Amino acid sequence: MPYRRPHLPPTTRTASAPGRRGRRAGLCAVLLTGFVTTAFAAGAVGPAAAADTGTGDGTTPATVQSAARVTTAVLDLDHPATKPQVRGKDVPYDTASIVKVDILSALLLQAQDAGRGLTQQERTLAEAMIEHSDNDAANALWREIGLAPGLKAVNKRLGLTSTVGGTGGLWGLTRTTASDQIGLLRAVFAADGTTAATKPALTAASRTYIRTLMTRIATDQSWGVSAASDSAWALKNGWLQRSTTGLWDVNSVGQVTSGTHHYLVAVLSDGNTSMASGIKTVESAARTAVTSARAAG
Repeated sequence: MPYRRPHLPPTTRTASAPGRRGRRAGLCAVLLTGFVTTAFAAGAVGPAAAADTGTGDGTTPATVQSAARVTTAVLDLDHPATKPQVRGKDVPYDTASIVKVDILSALLLQAQDAGRGLTQQERTLAEAMIEHSDNDAANALWREIGLAPGLKAVNKRLGLTSTVGGTGGLWGLTRTTASDQIGLLRAVFAADGTTAATKPALTAASRTYIRTLMTRIATDQSWGVSAASDSAWALKNGWLQRSTTGLWDVNSVGQVTSGTHHYLVAVLSDGNTSMASGIKTVESAARTAVTSARAAG
């Protein structure tokens, strides 16, 4: 697919629908009419390999066999532990678009280092990237932070040890673990911004900005860890159909409120035969993980 320069304004927000049932019905309608995905060509200035927009009808070849796996990690922010509760093997997965939270964190930390706030252009791109999962915006900001080397430098300061940026423009093929995603979420959502391994890196203003955007996700993208919440949530999802296998990576990370506690939740999955089955797997895993964390007190 040819390179497309970042376009403004970003994609128009999907009209809201009443309640979660309405949102899921809208999502199902999108899936039934064919969800477009992409595996973009590599290259330092080429589009990233993420699957929020692109070509293809979103279907999986009939010969493809499921090889689904899923890993979850949960941390109770009201009773923070040294390590999150992990279910499944804590091994690297493709990030797809959940890396956009990391990209924004890098942008903000670099701006902090320069003693400035984000420009209006950067804010417009950041909001499109998180709220609508806009890939053109992510392409522009990925280059601005310095591609994978820039992400690596920031992640070292955030205490992430198992996240490796995708080469060139392929930010969607960044690899990460569920535990590392909890570390990133902790840097964003913990009251003092600390992770398990580092002192605060992001300022209170930067953390608030990221959290706010993660509560304003477009209605048709509000699935995922939100299934484990009985009230408030903030999240970012990622989905990618791999051209080599026809199988789907489907991920969701964020904070949910369940009962009186606030939980950081990361659910990573791959090998799903369809996006719909991946969403079902992710939501079921999120509910199970949070229920287990609640039972553990």
